[in-house]
Amino acid sequence: MGGSGGPLEDVLVVDLSRALAGPHAAMMLGDLGARVIKVESPGGDDTRSWGPPFVGPEDGRESTYFLSCNRNKESITLDLKSDDGKDVLTRLVRRADVLVENFRTGVLDRLGFGVARLHELNPRLIILSITGFGHDGPEAGRAGYDQIAQGEAGLMSITGDAEPTRVGVPIGDLLAGMYGAYGVVAALHERDRTGRGKVVRTSLLSAIVGVHAFQGTRYTVAGEVPGRTGNSHPSICPYGMFPCADGAIQVAVGSEALWQRFAKEFGLPADAEGFADNAQRVRNRDQVTAAITEAFAGHTADELLARLDACGVPAGRIRDLEQVYTWEQTKSQGLLLDVDHPTLGRITLPGLPVRFDDGGRTEHLPPPTLGRHGEAIRAWLNAEDGSADRGPS
Repeated sequence: MGGSGGPLEDVLVVDLSRALAGPHAAMMLGDLGARVIKVESPGGDDTRSWGPPFVGPEDGRESTYFLSCNRNKESITLDLKSDDGKDVLTRLVRRADVLVENFRTGVLDRLGFGVARLHELNPRLIILSITGFGHDGPEAGRAGYDQIAQGEAGLMSITGDAEPTRVGVPIGDLLAGMYGAYGVVAALHERDRTGRGKVVRTSLLSAIVGVHAFQGTRYTVAGEVPGRTGNSHPSICPYGMFPCADGAIQVAVGSEALWQRFAKEFGLPADAEGFADNAQRVRNRDQVTAAITEAFAGHTADELLARLDACGVPAGRIRDLEQVYTWEQTKSQGLLLDVDHPTLGRITLPGLPVRFDDGGRTEHLPPPTLGRHGEAIRAWLNAEDGSADRGPS
């Protein structure tokens, strides 16, 4: 055993979470080098049964959903209602730097591991608590699942065209995990000054509202309630998806200088009424879109992208995931990670979205099979000087 490399290689994380938001946060910390011990119930994380698709032998099949959010972790199974489970968790908490949990409000207290008890065991412990709709307020006890949160937090009202549409990935869970990891890193930095850990709280509701961006200020400042605009940008025109002879491409004309070049290249009336500036084009979107559609007709995506590149207008294809993962640019950015899984063999995972000049973490662990590291973790806890060794087993 030894250090994994990465800026958090001296950090021990106990991951009590399941499903996606908490596991994603813990995985992000593991990607940065932390040792992450995933504590699962004897039945395992919920996502182990989410599928199809499942891969591997029938007696050891793995959910690709679980594989997506649990790399760089060790797994131990504990019944937290039993004396043994409580004892092992207590010893883990005493050595941990961070604990991640996404239980419904009050569950940890009933198990005997409320905030006061956790900080009694380890005053330096940072606790990341992720809920569906917040830990307090009139709806604090609500269970949080991503699509419900996307609807409740307004995201579906501004996504899609004919009807409210969810984002194609569980974006509320993922954002909550990202905000949670961001809060943990800040709390670790603060602990260097204060010597004490604190509770970091976020929720699916908070995470989605936190990325409303300009759509949020349209309401809070301008008093407008945004609606759905499909694949067109509500505040910039032209900006979005346009049909061509063999499919569609996307174009982003984000400034007046770009508009002049774009209009000249495709014979559009750059300075005509309804076209002369962005505000006019947004109000006159249908006419602008019709003019561009006519100009693009009969031209392939390759032809249009070459012309747009030549005149300096940002544009791109619409790729499916096979095209993304076989794209040389994706590979060049380190976005594919090969690991050796104990039952699946060599597998490829979507990789780390952050890189460091010195290479960051040097050894990556595959998503663990259920309880795979339990014996080694118990041995480490029992060792006379286990706290000196934080490397993965």
